[in-house]
Amino acid sequence: MASEAARKHPAQGEPGWIGITLSTLGRLLVWLLIAMLFSVIAEWVGMTWFWPDEGLDHSRDMLEREVSYINADFQQSLLTSDPAAYVRAFTDYSYRVLFEYTGIITLVEWLSVPAHPDDGRLVTSLRDGFATIEAYVLAAIAIMQVFFLRLGVLTLAMPVFALFALVAMVDGLVQRDLRRWGGGRESSFVYHHAKRLMLPSIALAWVIYLAMPIAVHPNWIILPFALLNAITVSITAASFKKYL
Repeated sequence: MASEAARKHPAQGEPGWIGITLSTLGRLLVWLLIAMLFSVIAEWVGMTWFWPDEGLDHSRDMLEREVSYINADFQQSLLTSDPAAYVRAFTDYSYRVLFEYTGIITLVEWLSVPAHPDDGRLVTSLRDGFATIEAYVLAAIAIMQVFFLRLGVLTLAMPVFALFALVAMVDGLVQRDLRRWGGGRESSFVYHHAKRLMLPSIALAWVIYLAMPIAVHPNWIILPFALLNAITVSITAASFKKYL
């Protein structure tokens, strides 16, 4: 009976590294899309209720301030000799792929033309309808440029997380050895919970920074979350079991 049941319900093996990689990339893409959607919706809500006087200028000013932060204070990186140029190139390329190659910008420009008496009824309706939402569409495009700019910054900021985590791991292993030789107590509860927080502490930095509806200096997001990740790594290494 047992062998018959096994034939009917074959055991599923553990996913390989390819499956794990694709699954991780899929989840990352989903979170990036959620962050981008949230940032656009937050800008639309702000334009309607919180900064109606600024309107479209809020998103454009936000983009200019973010670019100024990069040009002024983002001059060194372990991954490229000119991080500011890399971020600008990354943003420009993403803009071309998403808006120019797809024809979205061409469509927006065509719809932005005021309706003419010689236009057909459908064209007139489309252009008149677009005029009511034009500011929101242009604001969304500007916010997506901010999104890609921040995404470029985060890709260059990952060595900061790695450096903080390396120092924290060394400190945690030292604390583990002191606990091991000093007869300190061991807590699997602390270890497992700290281990679960390592990746979320990095993911939160990405989601919060990408979705923030106001201009913010990268250091105000990257450094605190790199420190938070380092704390979780240190606690995980320090609370790892004494004997393997």
